[in-house]
Amino acid sequence: MSNPFSTSGKPTAGTALDRLPFGSDEDLAPGKISRALPGGVTGRAIYRDIFQIAMPAGVELALSSLVSMVDLIMVGSLGTGAITAVGLTTQPKFMLMTMVMAMNVGATALVAQARGASNQELARSLARQALLLNLGLSLLLSVVGFLLSRPLVRFMGASDPKILADATAYLQIQMASFVFFAISSTATALLRGIGNSRTAMYYNSVANLVNIVLNYLLIHGRAGFPRMEVAGASLATAISQIAACILAICFLLRRSCYLHISVRDDFRPSRQQISQIAAIGLPAALEQFMMRIGTLIFSRAVASLGTLEFAAHQICMNIQSLTMMNGQVFSVSATSLMGQSLGKKRPDMAQAYTTRCKRAGMTVAVSLGILFILFAAPLAGLYTDDAECVRLCVRILWIVAFIQPFQSSQFIISGALRGAGDTGFVARLTFFTVMLLRPGLALLAIRRFHLGLPGAWFAITADQILRSILIAYRYRSGKWKKTAAARAVKK
Repeated sequence: MSNPFSTSGKPTAGTALDRLPFGSDEDLAPGKISRALPGGVTGRAIYRDIFQIAMPAGVELALSSLVSMVDLIMVGSLGTGAITAVGLTTQPKFMLMTMVMAMNVGATALVAQARGASNQELARSLARQALLLNLGLSLLLSVVGFLLSRPLVRFMGASDPKILADATAYLQIQMASFVFFAISSTATALLRGIGNSRTAMYYNSVANLVNIVLNYLLIHGRAGFPRMEVAGASLATAISQIAACILAICFLLRRSCYLHISVRDDFRPSRQQISQIAAIGLPAALEQFMMRIGTLIFSRAVASLGTLEFAAHQICMNIQSLTMMNGQVFSVSATSLMGQSLGKKRPDMAQAYTTRCKRAGMTVAVSLGILFILFAAPLAGLYTDDAECVRLCVRILWIVAFIQPFQSSQFIISGALRGAGDTGFVARLTFFTVMLLRPGLALLAIRRFHLGLPGAWFAITADQILRSILIAYRYRSGKWKKTAAARAVKK
């Protein structure tokens, strides 16, 4: 692997967008989208720009998902109770991460638009404000999460003393390292905004390697290291987050970085720029918060089915997270290129990029669905040797295969809307589908119709189908063209 700091840190160069003239305010008027490419731009050039961002992001996300999979497999060697303990911490941890990740949405959109407007100083200033904002937020959330770890895990349904103790220890360690995760994730979001996903791939890959090695050493206590079991898996993740944070900061301090940050820069809070980030980030925070609340209610409903069912659910959720990578990869390209296109007042290019991101994602989604149908049993067998658990996982993985196209579509188009700053609609849609529809249907399926775990996953299917339809309708309306985010960059 090449040196992660050998890259220049410059944004995506030589794109089809770069070779076009700036548009005008009239071009940003709301209206139906057009499928026609701008003059002189080929489909091949559009796909090249998309994959220039998507490929490094894909490698990064694939490695992260693989590490998550290996992590759960290693923890699974301790038994289904250990898998359940880790699974019970997932939703509380994500809920506490919500605000930081939401501010990253605002930072990515605004930095991308500043890049499209060829305003490097604005991009650097926005990067400093985003880092400062998330540093403060993560310090507060770290303390809150650490102190409330045990009550949060108990709320998730942990009743067995061993599972409760393991889950509490796991979550407390994650909260102790939360600041490092926040800074590295913000750096990743900023770099993706300017189209540089390669650098994040490097430092996150190093962190993932650290995580795997330390998992091996700490879970079972090998090579003289103490046997820490579930807590060891959490500590390995925490140390890897610290490593990613250090590497990310080192890169941003380099003068060759487009978003170069220096200790001599002005780090005083800017009310205007923080407000601009929050204007996009707060609806995204609301979206994520509602998603976590809905998912938490959903997870509690599944946990009521028993340890075996919840372990199978956790395994399938972990495998599904691998499939989400497809939508996330092309969503990264859609967000960055949508933002850059609007910064240059070229919604025609924004449309061209989004449409082809969706096509590429759909191709991968169909292929993944076929693979899950063919290899469901061997895949589930990687996590556990419990025959009943594997049998149940196979049924759920067939459902996972069916939802792939819908999941991919809504991920990618949502990413494009976030790049435009149109986060309010996505938040409202999430409230209805994830917070109301999904848990409501799951509770009915489990408690009223006694359909068990498959019934809960039918609720996920209904959520994904409806969300993909409504998000596509919003995109086709063209209302995202004139957004608060697009106006803010022009000030």
